[in-house]
Amino acid sequence: MPKLICTFLLSVYSIIILAQSMPAALTVERIMRDPNWIGTSPSNPQWSADGKFLFFNWNPDQNISDSLYYITNENKSPVKASVQQKLTSVLANSIEYNRLKTGYVYAKFGDVFFTDIKTGKTKRITETVEPENNPRFSFNDSKVVFNRGQNLYAWNIATGETQQLTNIKGIASAATAAGNSTSGGNNSSLSAVTKDNLSEQEDWLKKDQLRYFEILALRKEKREKENNYTKETKPKELRSINIGDEALQGLNISPDGRFINYRLFKPSANAKNTIVPDYVTESGFTTDIPARTKVGIVSGNSEYFFYDRIKDTVIKIKTDSLPGIYDLPDYVNDYPLQLETRKNKAIARSVTIPGFYWSPGGEHAVLEIRSDDHKDRWLMLWDTATYQLTLLDRQRDEAWIGGPGIYGSVGWINEQEFWFQSEESGYSHLYVFNVKQGKKKPLTNGNYEIQKAQLSNDKKFFYITTNEVHPGEQHFYTLEIGSGKKERLTNHTGSHQVTISPDEKQLAILYSSVTQPWELYLQENLNGGRKIKNTVAAQITFKAKSDEFKSYPWQEPAVITITARDGAPIYARLYKPENPLPNRPAVLFIHGAGYLQNAHKWWSQYFREYMFNNLLAQQGYYVLDMDYRGSAGYGRNWRTGIYRHMGGKDLSDHIDAANFLEKNFSVDPKRIGLYGGSYGGFITLMGLFTAPDVFAAGAALRPVTDWANYNHPYTSNILNEPYTDSISYRRSSPVYFAEGLKGDLLICHGMVDVNVHYQDAVKLVQRLIELGKDNWELASYPMEDHGFIEPSSWTDEYKRIFKLFERVLKK
Repeated sequence: MPKLICTFLLSVYSIIILAQSMPAALTVERIMRDPNWIGTSPSNPQWSADGKFLFFNWNPDQNISDSLYYITNENKSPVKASVQQKLTSVLANSIEYNRLKTGYVYAKFGDVFFTDIKTGKTKRITETVEPENNPRFSFNDSKVVFNRGQNLYAWNIATGETQQLTNIKGIASAATAAGNSTSGGNNSSLSAVTKDNLSEQEDWLKKDQLRYFEILALRKEKREKENNYTKETKPKELRSINIGDEALQGLNISPDGRFINYRLFKPSANAKNTIVPDYVTESGFTTDIPARTKVGIVSGNSEYFFYDRIKDTVIKIKTDSLPGIYDLPDYVNDYPLQLETRKNKAIARSVTIPGFYWSPGGEHAVLEIRSDDHKDRWLMLWDTATYQLTLLDRQRDEAWIGGPGIYGSVGWINEQEFWFQSEESGYSHLYVFNVKQGKKKPLTNGNYEIQKAQLSNDKKFFYITTNEVHPGEQHFYTLEIGSGKKERLTNHTGSHQVTISPDEKQLAILYSSVTQPWELYLQENLNGGRKIKNTVAAQITFKAKSDEFKSYPWQEPAVITITARDGAPIYARLYKPENPLPNRPAVLFIHGAGYLQNAHKWWSQYFREYMFNNLLAQQGYYVLDMDYRGSAGYGRNWRTGIYRHMGGKDLSDHIDAANFLEKNFSVDPKRIGLYGGSYGGFITLMGLFTAPDVFAAGAALRPVTDWANYNHPYTSNILNEPYTDSISYRRSSPVYFAEGLKGDLLICHGMVDVNVHYQDAVKLVQRLIELGKDNWELASYPMEDHGFIEPSSWTDEYKRIFKLFERVLKK
């Protein structure tokens, strides 16, 4: 029988078997077309500034989108917020307190407001057409400073006066100012502009006029005396800082009002952006969507400055003396010529300063500085008297600096103690540096991660979220700074995402387990969390599971441990068929990257895949979903296990998983498939191309096929840059290994994907055509981005995946 007819009949047969054997409630169409049949979970809980309302997004009525709901201290039954409440509510995460927490400021509708907590009264500081933003307290809390345009202004709380603090001008504004100064017909201004541009003839004529016309000379003398008197009696003008054609960013002021810090950014003239063609449009014409640059493209250069308002001095921050600033990364040892060249040039590495952190009184500033090659992070103390930088902490990683809390989880406990997170020990933990004593001490330690940290209002302890109990659980604790005593405030297996009320007396908790989607709970926080007394969390919402969803016997996958070939333990979710088929097929689901995990004990963001994996298990497949090398939650070594070789240890982990299934469940080694999206699609390709005898079929969804096509922030961390580390890109990109394809491949890709561009799929298809491969299929989705939106697209994609596995793994 011709192969085409066989394939068609097998597909029809698979669909018939699927329809006959599956409960009516669970089909690909049911799962993908109507995900809301699961139920509806609340999200984004936020306290009002006064702590009287807890707002959250929710959709219990199955409307087109979520609405804003709230509860109060008096009424715990959710109520839908009115339009007026949405407009006028002030949220706790949008306000900025003064040091004594007697008042706070916030921006709303483009204006700035000040609330006196003692009186409960709110003042509108600005009411202008031009928007103001980023209000904060300064001048020892006597003034409110805010941004308007590219300048800072200060509002005096006592007098109500507003003062302009900076006079920053670019080329356009400087030109306008110059034009305005000469347009009024004032002779003296005009003279000042033109006097240095006189020709010899004009200069002679001017002198001759003054020599022979006495009144002209007298008027000139009078005018000069008037100008000199005006200069002597005129108040000192605000210094003008000309930034040219550079973009002003991060404009801020010290708490005492003395220093202003900012950075100037100049985009690279050669940074070429990509485009994504959109073929299905309302106009009927193809349009181009502007997209990102590719890895290795330098976006621009930044310079960093302090302005001392007292000394009227601008200080440029120099970083060429940072400890280790000339150090070369280890990978250049693989390139002798590059190594020799870079040693001889000895150029200081370029850096970025993402954070300026002022102590509460403005006595100190800590600068967080990162090398642009991602290998170093420095915390430097800036001396306000000498303008010098002193090292507090340096973290060096030959892979890349990262991990939970490493970006922005820093601050001051008091005027002398600065806290931060670091992976120095191999896991992200809390540290405190005493700038007076010059000493650093850890607040936490162990083989677990501090995933979130928040300093208490009285600054005597931290609220922290960790995975200390298990890498797949998230619990909430208090940590006393002085004693180091830690107390757990949550108890149930799963994940607890906690939002603390402004007065710290209540905890809003989003909780979920493996089979229980997120619900909202409210828990009393006795004695600031330092004395629990068996407080019980009250459940607020009850709609995460519909009655129909509850009626299906969903399998709770076991979280197991697989030993990798190098002895490392790998956590995985295992779905087992109730009635295994004689030929025992298996499928590996591969989660995406970015930095996440999926072999955990809470409700997965891959809820469609959770249901699809249930469907596969129901149809007789063993399904394994593992936290391969590079996944979140397991510390520095696991995080960087893919450095310079994506498709290395992360793929071998999946090969080891296939061997595990064969050894422990008698899975047929010739009937193992894999599927996944984004990074999961990439691993699928690497598996089929470089381990073709292990995997018989795979569905690569929106996969990266050539890492040189991807963005800079993500890719340069792991693979460095294509022109400096070509070895990494060559061994990590599937397009170079396509000749190894033996099994059946399905590629699915959205054509308006602005993350992993459709170009990746097109390039791989061309390569497969040139290689003469015919055991592949490309399904294109003209109106879908990286994450699909339309249920019809999800349904089409997963029907194709299921048909692939039924046709190949069960034949």
